[in-house]
Amino acid sequence: MVFVRELPEAQQKRMLGQELPDFGEAPWATGPALASRRIAIITTAGLHKRDDRPFGAGSGEYRVIPGDTESADLVMSHGSTNFDRSGFQLDINTVFPIDRLRECRDDGVIGEIADFHYAFMGATHPELMAAAAADVAGLLKADKVDGVIFSPV
Repeated sequence: MVFVRELPEAQQKRMLGQELPDFGEAPWATGPALASRRIAIITTAGLHKRDDRPFGAGSGEYRVIPGDTESADLVMSHGSTNFDRSGFQLDINTVFPIDRLRECRDDGVIGEIADFHYAFMGATHPELMAAAAADVAGLLKADKVDGVIFSPV
């Protein structure tokens, strides 16, 4: 794993000095108690089912991960020489905490688990993901999701 301070100056500026879009302000939304919520996972680990099309570099797309997908059927196409996949290889829950979510459901900490979860490619400029994020928001509403675990990678 490389530290940002060890990268060439131009790459440091690109990673740390990028202009981010202004999405405005949105008020906090109230909702049911956690024990009554339906929870989905959104990750930027570049995960997808083994038979799905891999992510390309800088992809603004997303992949759907059905809730009943076995961990062994997920692969990571996040590609970078600076990216350490060892945590994912040892325990998928480091980037997609589905087993922990199931434990929370079984223990009554949350209400339900969503039928579908979503994965994006990390290290992608937010403007390239805006349209896909809007699509996913609609899919989450259709799935009656009222809580999301964001797993940024």
